[in-house]
Amino acid sequence: MGCVGMEMNRPDRELSLRIHNSVGGERGATFVLDVEFSAAAGFTILFGASGAGKTTLLDCIAGLQTPEAGRIAVGATSLFDSSAGVNIPPNRRGVGYLMQTLALFPHMTVAQNVQYGLDGLQKSEREARCTRELEAFRIAALAQRRPGEISGGERQRAALARALVTRPRVLLLDEPLTALDAVTKSQILDDLRAWNREQQIPILYVTHQREEVFALGENVIALDAGTIVARGSPYEVLQQPQSETVAQLAGFENIFECTFVAEHPEQGTMTCRISGSTVDLEVPLSRIDRARPVRVGIRAGDILLASNAPQGLSARNVFPGKITSLEQRDVMVIARVNCGAEFEAHVTPAAREEIKLAVGGKVWMVVKTYSCQVLQE
Repeated sequence: MGCVGMEMNRPDRELSLRIHNSVGGERGATFVLDVEFSAAAGFTILFGASGAGKTTLLDCIAGLQTPEAGRIAVGATSLFDSSAGVNIPPNRRGVGYLMQTLALFPHMTVAQNVQYGLDGLQKSEREARCTRELEAFRIAALAQRRPGEISGGERQRAALARALVTRPRVLLLDEPLTALDAVTKSQILDDLRAWNREQQIPILYVTHQREEVFALGENVIALDAGTIVARGSPYEVLQQPQSETVAQLAGFENIFECTFVAEHPEQGTMTCRISGSTVDLEVPLSRIDRARPVRVGIRAGDILLASNAPQGLSARNVFPGKITSLEQRDVMVIARVNCGAEFEAHVTPAAREEIKLAVGGKVWMVVKTYSCQVLQE
């Protein structure tokens, strides 16, 4: 997998794993985690819906769960190897793990929390390491305060400092910034990137938010039902998903079963008809089995709505339709449009007012060809 900088490719810093693990679930069901991948120094994003196996995977790496079979290693050092009988205890793995709950001790100061895992070191070394991490995450002035006396973003920084002060070989982050606003989250990620430019360790970052995937912008592994369904750059995995499963994870609200109608090689496009309708979509030319149904995904945010018939557009897909429902969620309006097939489109409240969208009202829908993603599976 790709990474940033020559130093990031050092094999002695690479996390590699092959895991098979079965976990009993509700009503006798069994969840099976079966994955294999390597992660170089830098960010590797584990992306997927709730229940995909992301936290279970981190727990296996940290030693909190023991896989049935496989191997987990950093460089040439095995943390777990079922065939060799190796299973290093969690406190000796050199793995930093930050969960959503943070688990800061409320009766301790920030400095005491950060130093908590350094009992084996002399006081002067503990204090020196603590100071370095507090400065790295810009909370040195808060050293003597308790968690209840600082903000959520500051608590997050303290928890990160505590995870990193032990100088881990691998850092696991399980949706650690979910509760923070975008600005605070961005600042913390910038500081973490700066820290890792010096330390150069693999960081596995769990999220189900596509915005975070693009913000971190390195390698992505998409999980579904305990298996890897896609891997690559954020663009490869989320902008151009190859399977319906990944398209759903990546936020393609409209996924249609279509039949092949015609191809237009000179234009680099082909026409597909949405099954059960007369709606023809012009989509990018793709290698498909023309005799079989093809799935086409379109993001709701890529659909434009107009109150009058558009003219002089480069977009190839323009359809008249009728608004069947409108729903406002925060600063987004979800419009459902029937133009022979039902589409979901997202607009702002200001756009709704400007073009006077109303249930039962007529509307024109515009979709660019390259907003249509042909799914291969």
